[in-house]
Amino acid sequence: MGYKSTEDCINDLEKHGYLIRIKEEVDPELEMAAIHLRVFEHNGPALLFENIKGCKFKAVSNIYGTLDRSKFIFRDTLEKIKILIDLKNDPIKAIKHPLKYANIASTAFSSLPKRSGFSNPVLQNQTSVSSLPQIKCWPNDGGAFITLPLVYTEDIDKPGVMNSNLGMYRIQLNGNEYINDKEIGLHYQLHRGIGVHQTKSNAKGQPLKVSIFVGGPPALTLAGVMPLPEGMSELTFAGALGNRRIRYTYEDDFCIASDADFVITGEIYPNETKPEGPFGDHLGYYSLTHNFPVMRVHKVFHRTNAIWPFTVVGRPPQEDTSFGALIHDLTGNALPKEIPGLRDIHAVDAAGVHPLLLAIGSERYTPFAKERKPQEILTIANHILGSGQLSLAKYLFIVAGEDDPDLTTHNMPAFFNHVLERVDWTRDLHFQTRTTIDTLDYSGTNLNSGSKVVIAVAGDKKRKLSGELLSDFSLPGNYTNPRIVMPGIIAITGPKFSDQQKAEEELAVLTSHLKGYDGINLHGFPLIIVCDDSDFLSANLNNFLWATFTRSNPSHDIYGTNSFVHHKHWGCKGSLIIDARIKTHHAPLLIKDLVIEKRVDALRAKGKSLHGII
Repeated sequence: MGYKSTEDCINDLEKHGYLIRIKEEVDPELEMAAIHLRVFEHNGPALLFENIKGCKFKAVSNIYGTLDRSKFIFRDTLEKIKILIDLKNDPIKAIKHPLKYANIASTAFSSLPKRSGFSNPVLQNQTSVSSLPQIKCWPNDGGAFITLPLVYTEDIDKPGVMNSNLGMYRIQLNGNEYINDKEIGLHYQLHRGIGVHQTKSNAKGQPLKVSIFVGGPPALTLAGVMPLPEGMSELTFAGALGNRRIRYTYEDDFCIASDADFVITGEIYPNETKPEGPFGDHLGYYSLTHNFPVMRVHKVFHRTNAIWPFTVVGRPPQEDTSFGALIHDLTGNALPKEIPGLRDIHAVDAAGVHPLLLAIGSERYTPFAKERKPQEILTIANHILGSGQLSLAKYLFIVAGEDDPDLTTHNMPAFFNHVLERVDWTRDLHFQTRTTIDTLDYSGTNLNSGSKVVIAVAGDKKRKLSGELLSDFSLPGNYTNPRIVMPGIIAITGPKFSDQQKAEEELAVLTSHLKGYDGINLHGFPLIIVCDDSDFLSANLNNFLWATFTRSNPSHDIYGTNSFVHHKHWGCKGSLIIDARIKTHHAPLLIKDLVIEKRVDALRAKGKSLHGII
């Protein structure tokens, strides 16, 4: 649909039963977020908050809360966009079949951003940062945040919308050391598009001009999170997706999205930072307080009857999970086409996306060799870990597709079953130590610092996985409650983590004890997880994925029975052990406020807005 604004989208969703209105007065301090979380957990509708305490604006959330609702919003253009992305990755198709793709190829040209004339709805009114909805999502957040911001910057050497960057980077509105109404915080990594622009501005000693759009056509929001092919403009993509060219103008030399609901303009000065955070993030923990760029606010604009879109970030699945699903649906096989030999890849949402990648590649090297072993897939793994956001992965499991042509990375139980039946822990572990990981991942040794491991598997089955422990299986004194996670995987409750040296001593006791079971008893269990609560970790697949891969740093937390080092290669002859206990240096867990939860409970009573929803 060619929505012109957030309001257009809301009216369409409500008309088709996809949205409800929250008429009761709600507090932006935790309560709005708690309502959103509860409705999302119940697979509920989008929410229009009409009465926000202390704020004149309305707010909307959960617009993209289900894949079906997201597809409904973009129902008229999804198939066209899939073909457009496919052509961008393989333009030869258009040359070979010019008539077939003529209309699609022309879409990119008809979707270019359009300079607006006198019609700029967002410039109708001005306000202050403190007058915006001050939505705080988690009890220990450092302040109110914008959770669906579209941050626009231009290349100082090549100004203009076609060389711009539009990205979704979190914005802290208040708290910490920010001067109220005059400063806000931006959290992003320097390798992002905005970071490239800032680096160039810093080199010239000039401030970087920034425009933050909130609301507007939904296509603009999706464009801000899309991993677009190199050279494809986010604004052009938004025009094609929304079936309507993105209107823009300039005000005080700042680019303005004319149809946005709100625009905050300002400047980032070279080397000027302030503490930002904490913030409840998509790994399910708080990202802690660190210095990040501070933006000096210039002006805050809003359209008449502006509506403030927001979401809540927390342990997956959340609303951004649906974003990811929609992106995967749109891009399809784009990434495998960029990496030779890659057939399928999956950044696992339940594990926080970046900590865990599953991949399937081709193993075509030395087809005449009698023994099949990982070779080409190691080359593919290196390519994956050198590609954009995939470079932040900690664990990469990659298998040879020839061993099971029907295998997919999205059937995770089958994928892990395939890996564990074939893996050779003496050969198939490949570590990268002292490298970069996701800024939000605190399992490593420092901010942005940690390790990676590639587990590359090819060849015939080596074992039959077991789903039941033998009756004589025992554990040393501080380890209890062994539980089967899935065939081949045991979870064990370990002693509370105190420090790394103590952990190594404790795990040495465990590996020594388990040495005696490396024969038939543990042969069917090639993977053991030490955790804080084996009942929790083994309760379901999502708990296993989340607790195991967000709470471990491969170089420090992988052990094994009968381990060895040979020519700097580490491996083990028995079971691999991952220490997935919460460590003292980890970020705190996100925990809901019980008082606020009771207020949400009250909204499900008869006559209240959430009756029959939660």
